[in-house]
Order: sequence, then structure tokens, then C-alpha cells
Amino acid sequence: VAGQELSAGDICRLQQMGKNRVYVQENTPHPEGWVHEDDAARGFARLMPGDGVEVEAAPREGKVNFRATRDGMLLVDTERLERFNLVPDVMCCTRKNYSVLTAGTRLAGSRAIPLFLSRPGFLKALSVLEDGPLFKVVPMRKAKIGILVTGTEVFQGLIEDRFAPIITQKAQQHHCEVVKTLFAPDDADLIVQGVRGLLEAGADFIVTTAGMSVDPDDLTRKGLTEAGLTDTLYGVPALPGTMTLIGRIGGAQIIGVPACALFFKTTVFDIILPRMLAGVPITRLDLAKLGNGGLCMECKVCTFPKCPFGKA
Repeated sequence: VAGQELSAGDICRLQQMGKNRVYVQENTPHPEGWVHEDDAARGFARLMPGDGVEVEAAPREGKVNFRATRDGMLLVDTERLERFNLVPDVMCCTRKNYSVLTAGTRLAGSRAIPLFLSRPGFLKALSVLEDGPLFKVVPMRKAKIGILVTGTEVFQGLIEDRFAPIITQKAQQHHCEVVKTLFAPDDADLIVQGVRGLLEAGADFIVTTAGMSVDPDDLTRKGLTEAGLTDTLYGVPALPGTMTLIGRIGGAQIIGVPACALFFKTTVFDIILPRMLAGVPITRLDLAKLGNGGLCMECKVCTFPKCPFGKA
């Protein structure tokens, strides 16, 4: 450590660590054309964090860590993170993009690898960062959720509904309020009425359950379309939950959850819901990328999100 006076005990401990030489850096200006590791780390600390992120402590030994200042979703500029890590002698690593974090959680770390960076290398690293922050934490809204359970067998009371409690529990995990739950048979007109009823109840996020397959009797998609569904994306390269649907009806977000959510603790719904609450735009390309990492291992004890599911 800079400024420490070595004692005989220190020498013994260094020898136990396999260190038989001590190098002394004189308190003189840094060599021309080189940047000290702490100066480099301070530059990184200034440019890397975006909204909702702060530096944990002053850079030390060329290292700097970052943490969330609020609850929310981590968004990483993955392309520029890769470009930064292609620059020799520097590094930055983060939690997985789209991770849901609580305030105070460490989310990234960076360091200058050698004691001195060449100035051209340092400037090249900074040039990657000058286009904006590498990561930020965006808040997730507390949606007013309406649940529309479809299926004639449930509507007629032939079987007990198990969807509503599952969706309610997952909504509450993200501090959302379920304002109303309605039931509709496999009838497009009645599904339209159900959607309108939820909107009138104040729902700004509607979750429909079941009726998403190719079976001719599954009319949920047809009913949503007739209710004004736009920006529709249907089908996700992930299992379970391939037949998930997302879109909008007016100002309300829509997600259609297939029947597999009854039988698997974690599905595509658990991957997509937080992103929608964070207002993250979801495109067909975003869904296509879920194919890499989109196979659930169906573990006996589910540890999601501390597992590879949904993480490329």
C-alpha cells in the first residue's frame, strides 16, 4: 500500500506469499506518455455510469465499482461494453443486461490492468465512453394490472381457475396492483367485453391467460385483435412460453400468457414482464435473441433469476 512502512513481520508475510522483492515507486511525476492506474480509473468512473448508478468509493489500485442508487432494471450498452473491453489493458464487467436490481446493489466493476497505461491506449478507451454511459438503472412502474382468464371450462366452473393466483403473485413481486380479475369463455366477443371491462376498471396493463395456441377453439388472440390490439408480437424462441403474445390496446400494455404458466414456475412471462414494466422497447429482434439461453432446464428447485434462463 502506498506510504506503508515495512516491518520485519511484513517481510515474513510477503515471503509466505512468494514475494521476495519489494519495488519502490518514487514520488515523482508519472513517466511522460503514461497514465497511472488510479487516474485511468477516475476517468472511467466519470464516464461509465448513467442515471440510477453511482460510484461505490474512490478508485483504488486502479479499480472502481458501481452500484444502483434506486430499485429498477439494469440496462447495459452491450455493444459499447464489448468495444471497451477490446481495448488492451482495460476491463469492465457488469451484471447481466435486464437484471432487476434493488438500490445499493453492485452492478459493475472496472479497472486499469497494468500499473501504468499508455496514454494512446487510455485515450482510445475514453473515446469509447464519450458517446454516453455504459450502463444505467431505469425505474419499473407500478402498473395497475387487470387479469382476463379465458377458457369456457373455467368460465362455466367445470374446473377451478389457478391462473389468477399465479399472475397476482408475480405482479405483486414487482409491486404492481391487480385492480380486477375477469373470466371469459372461448368467445371473441366476450373476450372483447372482458378487455373493455378491465380498462374501465383502471387497468393500464392487461394479462390474458391461456387460449394462445393454434387450436381453433382458442380465440384469445382473435378477441384481443378485435379489441384493438396493436404492435403485436406473437411467438418467442424460448421454452416454456413459446406462444406468448405482447402488444398494446390504446395506452395499456398487453401480454398473453399461454397455458404452460400453470405447469412451470418460470416461463417467458417472467422474462418479459419486468422489461415491459421498465418501459424497455421490445422488438422481434429482441425476442429472437432470447433463443440463446431460452431453454429452461426445469430444475426441481427453481432458482430463477439466478440461473441461465433467458440470459444470452
